[in-house]
Amino acid sequence: MIIAIAGQKGGAGKTTVAVNIAAEGLARGLRVLLVDADPQGSARTWAAVGEEGGFPVPTVVAGDAAMHTSLPARAKGFDLVVVDTPPRAGDVQRAAIIIANVTVIPCGPSGVDAWALATTSDVLAEARAVKPKLRAAVVITKQRPRTLVGRTAREVCEGAGFQVLRAELTDRVAYIEAMNAGRGIGVYAPRDQGAEEVRALFDELITLAGGKV
Repeated sequence: MIIAIAGQKGGAGKTTVAVNIAAEGLARGLRVLLVDADPQGSARTWAAVGEEGGFPVPTVVAGDAAMHTSLPARAKGFDLVVVDTPPRAGDVQRAAIIIANVTVIPCGPSGVDAWALATTSDVLAEARAVKPKLRAAVVITKQRPRTLVGRTAREVCEGAGFQVLRAELTDRVAYIEAMNAGRGIGVYAPRDQGAEEVRALFDELITLAGGKV
């Protein structure tokens, strides 16, 4: 299964989603390839920190606008491939979306975050011209439960026709601490609510992809 993490807006938590999905797959005994297509290289840095600490990490490679031709062959030795894409790079995101079984679009909790998905919607439409059965869904990140702003993004996204996943990632320090430690939140803080959020997200993505990984 190939999961692309996409979205034109920066700061929505794409890398947090990518590394935690990859780490959760690894914790479940899967062979995981993490593709860092963002020039900032945050996912590569995360994996390097984890490796230096002696923790299991996915295999990590760089990605670019040509990965839709090169990645399928490389992916054959893995059960799960997660692609972290950069913001404002439509050509790279299109390449990832075209080869993905599922595209995940992180979105912050406010209406402003949801409004910014318009450009991402254009990239998805272009990719659907090549891959009509493309599966894509929004995941709400940095959520603030039981607040008005916490309900806004979901309502706006659904109103715009996006599928929104039931699983949400809330705004919590454990995600930052786990990232800094080069680990997924599920192994860094397994009893934290964030770990449950990632497990629920992972399970929902498997279902969305057809139940196979």
